[in-house]
Amino acid sequence: MARPRRGSHPASKFVIKRVLSHSERDDAFNMLVHEAELNQAVRHPNVVEVFGAGQIDGEPYLAMEYVEGVDLFRLLRRAESEQRPLPHELCAYIAASMAAALAAVHSATDNRNQPLEIVHRDVTPSNVYLSIDGAIKLGDFGIARVSEPRIRPSQPTIGLKGKFGYLAPEQIAGEPFDHRADLFALTVVLGEMLIGERIFPGSGQLAVLLAIRDGNFEPLRRRQAEIPGPLYEICLRGLSRDPAARLQTAAEFESALRPFLRPSPAELRDILCGWVRWAGDSAQLAQRIKGQIRDSVERMRAVRLAHNPLPSAASHGLSFDGAPPSSSGSVPPSERVFVRVRSKANGETSEIGFPKLVEMIATGELNGDDEVSLSGDGMRPIREVTSLSRYLMPSSTATTSRVFQVGVPDYQAQLRDVPLLEILARLRGDIETGALFVERRDEAGTQKRKEIYLREGRLLHVASSERDELLGEYLIRRGALERHNLELALDAIARVGGRLGDTLVALGIVDAVDVFRAIRDLGRDRVAALCSWSRGTASFYRGTAPTHVEFPLDLDLASPMMAGVLVATQGEPAAKLPSYATGVAPGARAPAMGSRKERGSVPLALLLLQQLATQGLSIEVCIRELTNVTMPKGARSITEREAIAALLVGRLLGWISF
Repeated sequence: MARPRRGSHPASKFVIKRVLSHSERDDAFNMLVHEAELNQAVRHPNVVEVFGAGQIDGEPYLAMEYVEGVDLFRLLRRAESEQRPLPHELCAYIAASMAAALAAVHSATDNRNQPLEIVHRDVTPSNVYLSIDGAIKLGDFGIARVSEPRIRPSQPTIGLKGKFGYLAPEQIAGEPFDHRADLFALTVVLGEMLIGERIFPGSGQLAVLLAIRDGNFEPLRRRQAEIPGPLYEICLRGLSRDPAARLQTAAEFESALRPFLRPSPAELRDILCGWVRWAGDSAQLAQRIKGQIRDSVERMRAVRLAHNPLPSAASHGLSFDGAPPSSSGSVPPSERVFVRVRSKANGETSEIGFPKLVEMIATGELNGDDEVSLSGDGMRPIREVTSLSRYLMPSSTATTSRVFQVGVPDYQAQLRDVPLLEILARLRGDIETGALFVERRDEAGTQKRKEIYLREGRLLHVASSERDELLGEYLIRRGALERHNLELALDAIARVGGRLGDTLVALGIVDAVDVFRAIRDLGRDRVAALCSWSRGTASFYRGTAPTHVEFPLDLDLASPMMAGVLVATQGEPAAKLPSYATGVAPGARAPAMGSRKERGSVPLALLLLQQLATQGLSIEVCIRELTNVTMPKGARSITEREAIAALLVGRLLGWISF
């Protein structure tokens, strides 16, 4: 906090925002100037005022209004610790004030009166400031985005930001998003205020992202009876996966909340003052937290001593908050975890590193009957070790009942006779649920196997015996992970348990959203790679499913099919088309427009192609129309190869004919 020079500004106190010392000063200064400019374009009583950015002795800073009080995050945590729920009217009052602030943000214009189309992107409780006199203000425009055509060349590039529990589904999926993502986040904040806890369940960031993608806000649903019906309906609409189904503007959001502002805004402001003063009582809060921490530590220590034979994370260089060791190199040999493995087939025992063990299990070199000894314990089958059994191919866990009964598959084909793309088209068209096992031997005689699990024609899970299709290897190829950090994460799993994705996130090695998208894309690419197999056997078992899938993909098969066309044709799909003058018409299985909700996962080119097929156009014109279509903001244009792949997949699915 700072004070202005006498007479320099009417504000008595400022907040000075600085940057971390390791930041590049030029980039940091540009970011602060960007934040200041966006803030100054928005003048509203419910928005924190920013006075400007500058540098002192080369150090960038941002001067902004000081709001004396607490942020909403602190108020909610205090209320939770004291088991004191906020009145519904107060929740609506705070949310309505934030909606008013967002209305000003979203409608802001530049000095030529052109809309800036600002998206705040960080509407969270920690950015809602509550003053001791009852004022409510939205702050922190540090990651706000304006419409791309008006971004200055000097504006820093800002990737996907925002706290994970408040990201909209379209942000998580990497799809275009607009101001309605802020309204989704505001609805999440409202839901948290109403029930006093997070509305998306999950023990880790990846689990929370999955809950958002799937629309799983069970904690809020569970407390529905405690919330006034119309207020709950506002939450349901605001949390819709489809942005078009939400309240469309912040002004509409504020208007919907007005009936709940009882007895009056002025009286609610007075009530808020009392809550802010109570939440700001630092001495009382600190004493209570100290006692809670002491009790929690004692319980954790008792549980660890009684049930956890593995060494603690701290004793192996992992800090309490999950930060990785300071060394940037690979795990020293003296600190690596080695395990004993005994093959069930020949009884031979060997000692290997934990990363190698995981690889051998995931690729099928070891199966559930082979035995392993961890931490000096006796030998146990891999299927009985929870931290290892998750890497087994689903069928090898003996939990998919149909496969192990006497009988034949519901459908079987040789890939030399029926290409996999045709098989996938059939399974999607029939909205099948079950398991498709694809197997072949390579030139060296090694058995290759992939298992594709479907639910109602959508891709649920894909398991592969290919080493380069393991998650860690995939992240390395994408440039999101270095090998020594993969070793570090696997070593951490060996010592303290966990899953690779969660461990990479917890150690701060890979961003949670990057892991989330990589798992989704890996599933798509595992299926796409199969489309290049010209030999092998594909067997489908209807109704067969793995007992547990930690990351259900919920991906429309059309997406991996389009990627598979490019793989099968080695990137030259045009060779599979007839003459470009050939006409395109609706196919025998063309879905009625709007008859099936595709949940955003069908490639846009394929959806647009349905409309073009009704216009009697040629293949050439369809390709030109698809590549020239005006895309939603933030989305890349459709390439010619994607347009051709859409034509080929559309024909396979029976959506079009030519």
